[in-house]
Amino acid sequence: MRSPSERAPGVTAVQAPPTAALRRFAGLRHTSPGRLQLLLVILLVLTTLTGLVAGLAARSATVGTADLRDRAQPLMVEAETVYSALADADSTAAQAFITGGLEPPALTRHYDEKLTAVATALTSAARRVPADSAAAGAIREINTGLGDYMALVATARALNRQGKPVGAAYLSTASQLNRNALQPQAQLLLSAARREAEVGYNNARSAGWLVLLVPLVVLLMAALVWTQVHLSRSTRRTFNVPLLVASALTLLVAVTCSVIFVHQWVRLADADRDGSGPVEALAEMRITVLRERSNEALTLAARAGHGDLEDEFTRMAGGLAFDARRLDDVRGLMATAESQHAAYLALHQRIRELDDGGDYEGAVRMAVGDETTKAFKEVTTTLGAAVADRAAAFDADVRSAGRGLGVLTVLGPLLAIGIGMSAAIGLRARLEEYR
Repeated sequence: MRSPSERAPGVTAVQAPPTAALRRFAGLRHTSPGRLQLLLVILLVLTTLTGLVAGLAARSATVGTADLRDRAQPLMVEAETVYSALADADSTAAQAFITGGLEPPALTRHYDEKLTAVATALTSAARRVPADSAAAGAIREINTGLGDYMALVATARALNRQGKPVGAAYLSTASQLNRNALQPQAQLLLSAARREAEVGYNNARSAGWLVLLVPLVVLLMAALVWTQVHLSRSTRRTFNVPLLVASALTLLVAVTCSVIFVHQWVRLADADRDGSGPVEALAEMRITVLRERSNEALTLAARAGHGDLEDEFTRMAGGLAFDARRLDDVRGLMATAESQHAAYLALHQRIRELDDGGDYEGAVRMAVGDETTKAFKEVTTTLGAAVADRAAAFDADVRSAGRGLGVLTVLGPLLAIGIGMSAAIGLRARLEEYR
């Protein structure tokens, strides 16, 4: 029988893991220079991690903020443009129809401009969303239905010019397609754009990286303080200038990161509260006013007097609140829009009185006349100015949120290098004393 020390021919002994280096590393804590070497390794590791995470956090915040500014918010504005332009085109087509015969050139031109705006905004929005997303699906549905809508309106116009009553049926079908198919898809696109903006806000905040950065900075500062206390006790020297410099640089990293990231978070919150939110609320408000105008014209085009569309007009007008939440920054414009809307409603009431009283021609003349047209345009223009104001506020807030992030992307790692070099110089000077 072979002894345990004997091995079969050709069998190589399995060596134990190289524990000598590990034992030597662990043994460093038993000697004064060894403890200093361990402290140096710990400081260098913490310094490297802190610089790396600070740079990555700043880089992530920079990219997220730029994406929010250049993609998510523009997508929301484009979605609002599609939604409101569709409603505006529907309203304009109905107004042009009730004039009878050849439509007024101004209304025809306005109708064409709104459809062009829809097509342009859809093309731009399509470049900002993934091809397999719900937003992309909504864009495709609108593009497909838009051709059918235009064809129906063109047929209604042709029949109306010939004096054929069936033209009103085609116009009604076109309006139903716009309201029940195209506008819901535009609303879906607007909701998707809002979700994209929310994701953009979360990405811009870089919360994950900051969760790592904060404890690293705290640990690094604690390690530097503990190292200096240890040296003070073991060497009877109160101050180690390089380590003090390292501590000061660490404090500078903490203060710089705090100021830049707190500023960014505050400005992003402002952008959401004062920009994205109001734009969405104002878009819905403007679309409601446009549908009121469309209902007014479609009711007249049907030549049936008071009906379901007029009832819907009444419900929408009653539910329209110009003091909507988060619109304090455009309070003056909202007050103006409210008084302008009241003036338009008064004119609408007179139109209904004429129509219900049997004076259809008088009702049509008033509906498409300068007074009513001007009153309605004033409301939509004021709401449009409010949308533009809040979109500009968003842009200003997000641009402000991005300030300093690019510098921090480079400054963070550079300060970390300075901390590491200072710590190494301070500890190497003490290690030299043991040689």
